[in-house]
Amino acid sequence: MKVIKNYLYNVGYQVLAIIVPLITSAYVSRVLRPAGVGANSFTNSIIQYFILFASMGIGYYGNRQIAYVRENREKMAKTFWEIQIVKTIMTLVSCIAFVVFMIFYTRQANYMWAQSINLIAVAFDISWFYEGIENFKVTVLKNSFVKIVSMIAIFVFIKNPSDVTLYIIVLAISTLLGNLTLWPNIRRDLPKVNYRMLNPWPHFLPMIELFVPQIAIQVYVQLNRTMLGVMVNETAAGFYQYSDSLVKMTLALVTATGTVMLPHVANAFSKGNMNQVNAMLYKSFDFVSSMAYPMMFGLAAVSLTLAPKYYGPGYGPVGKAMMIESFVILMIGWSNVLGVQYLLPIHKQREFTISVTLGAFVNVILNVPLIYLWGLNGAMVATSISELSVTAYQLFAVRHLLNFKDLFHGSWKYFISSFLMFIVVFWMNRNLRDTWLMMFVEILGGVLIYGVLVIVLRAPIVAQAKMLIRNRFSK
Repeated sequence: MKVIKNYLYNVGYQVLAIIVPLITSAYVSRVLRPAGVGANSFTNSIIQYFILFASMGIGYYGNRQIAYVRENREKMAKTFWEIQIVKTIMTLVSCIAFVVFMIFYTRQANYMWAQSINLIAVAFDISWFYEGIENFKVTVLKNSFVKIVSMIAIFVFIKNPSDVTLYIIVLAISTLLGNLTLWPNIRRDLPKVNYRMLNPWPHFLPMIELFVPQIAIQVYVQLNRTMLGVMVNETAAGFYQYSDSLVKMTLALVTATGTVMLPHVANAFSKGNMNQVNAMLYKSFDFVSSMAYPMMFGLAAVSLTLAPKYYGPGYGPVGKAMMIESFVILMIGWSNVLGVQYLLPIHKQREFTISVTLGAFVNVILNVPLIYLWGLNGAMVATSISELSVTAYQLFAVRHLLNFKDLFHGSWKYFISSFLMFIVVFWMNRNLRDTWLMMFVEILGGVLIYGVLVIVLRAPIVAQAKMLIRNRFSK
């Protein structure tokens, strides 16, 4: 039950972390207009490279290391401070690099300096510690409060197209405040340590091992926006971000399992219980498949009308981009289970690194010709193919460790149920009245169709749900 509670906490926050920008973006897209939205997206893609360097793979590494030692409070405190020291140093180095960069980069200087607040916020992010001890309640409740406050601030202060800098500052400060709210709990959750006994440097090389795949991941997360801004225009970069935001909101429900399961699997692996590790993997993969298939097909079915209806006039290209990108929901869902929940906890960093590096390589190679030919849609096609390559390699890497028959046992049932749902919802979306009420009817109808078909086909998730309910009420 602890894993389920943590999943619900994490998915709640992940959804909130994306829904808040989505709620505000319907307002911001109209106030700042495509040019302002594009300027924020383009400059944010640049600051993310410095944030990547400051983070140094600590999210995954810190989560895992804390999970290994969490039953020894003294060792856990020592590990925390050693990792945090490395992170602080790397953030300072990254800040210096950013200042040097700004000496030569004079384009949109005000926006870039406002974005730099996000870089400072990295030093204070200790969410990895609470994920490692599987205490998601603390991070969720405090960060949720900050997100809601930032949403109110946007509606109060952002009033016209010239408020782009102020908009960037509000978002960045909300991130910084969210990170700072976690620190008061550290004195309660960790015993005091003798700082002269700390030795942070042994953590450095293992962090670099996880830093390499994060570089690769950022290539096809941020480089698409950067290349669209350079090769097409900043408005196209904004369209990419808005499409990606809606897709990632859906993905949050799926990938939240990764953050929750990583410390759980790592703890089981540290005790040498591989049977338990594999059993958890099969269940997690089936759960993710049961959600990813309908979300992929469902979003694709309504995307053409959802995007322009939500963001307003001038944002029509976002709809087609979303339809193409919806494919990554399934691919990232699967690679999150295989990579984050399995390869990383069992010390298969090399295989994980190769997979995401391959994805980055495929993305870069395809981006240039596809963006040149098809612009925004070309970037989406390149993203989808790159995510496919990541998942394909991870399946190849685990072929001798996992039983594919058990892994994909219920997948065909989820596919059939979702595809039939897509046909009905897509027809409704294209032929019925284009109103918010009808959009709600389409989504509700899709959920009902998928739910009924999954029950009729007796998909594995149905048996898991029955067992969960039976165990819950038998207590």
